[in-house]
Amino acid sequence: MKYIDVFNGDADGICALHQLRHAKPVDSILVTGVKRDISLLKQVHADKGDQITVLDISLDKNRDELQRLLKVGARIDYFDHHFSGDIPRHPYLLTNINTSNRTCTSILVNAYLKGKYPLWAAIGAYGDNLHDSARDAVQSQHLTDEQLKALCELGMLLNYNGYGAEISELIFPPDELYSKIRLYENPFEFIETEPAFQQLQDGYHQDSSMASALKPEFEEEQIALYVLPDATWARRVSGVFGNQLARNTPARAHALLTKQESGSYLVSVRAPLNNKEGADTLCRSFPTGGGRKAAAGINQLPEESLDQFIEKFRATFT
Repeated sequence: MKYIDVFNGDADGICALHQLRHAKPVDSILVTGVKRDISLLKQVHADKGDQITVLDISLDKNRDELQRLLKVGARIDYFDHHFSGDIPRHPYLLTNINTSNRTCTSILVNAYLKGKYPLWAAIGAYGDNLHDSARDAVQSQHLTDEQLKALCELGMLLNYNGYGAEISELIFPPDELYSKIRLYENPFEFIETEPAFQQLQDGYHQDSSMASALKPEFEEEQIALYVLPDATWARRVSGVFGNQLARNTPARAHALLTKQESGSYLVSVRAPLNNKEGADTLCRSFPTGGGRKAAAGINQLPEESLDQFIEKFRATFT
């Protein structure tokens, strides 16, 4: 029997897996990718009796491959907070899926483990820009403001590391970053002693300094749209830059369109933090779109669809 762990390469996916494997250690095959690579079950080859754990990727985007794996007799535990569509019923499938805009996969796993690793749950939530949920997760831990700030920064840096067109654009491949994190039960020890933390910090500061010079393509009371260049730094920083814009103006929705070599756009949408709804519905109305209510994206928006996107973006959030 093989153990196979399939996880999103962002903060939430990594922190969810970290909690599970500290509670239930196994030698597993790791399947992951850049944050936008969510059709990960295509990469899984399993046999009857194999145990697969899936973390932080949309069931709806992996439905056919999920059915394929169940058909061969693999057992699957599925934790997620993205749009799922109809959830199959199967004796070999255990689902823990909640699409509330106040939760994430790390928080779902923390609840499943009866609150065993709340600090890592908070880090995953911070990475998904769920600051209130992160603070709620660690309320009983009586942390100082400086400790909360450190967890928030780690979540943001882990999330930053997941963005890029391909693995080579990331500071660390997500499976390598997870392998470094898994050595630490205490996240503050990771922050204080692990060289990878400084490397992430340096990369983020360099990329964010470029992003700080960006001006919106248009800016209205309830929406703003930014266009980022076809550059590695822009792809890496787009997610955390969008989260920062959302926190700076919580009543406004934001769209970040990163130019691609093909002439199309990579799109990130952040719903207003004051009303975290609508981003997933907007992005799913376009091919290659998906995500969650508060934050979603489109992997490839053709240039000829730009006006249509802007029209729908405005209609969704104004």
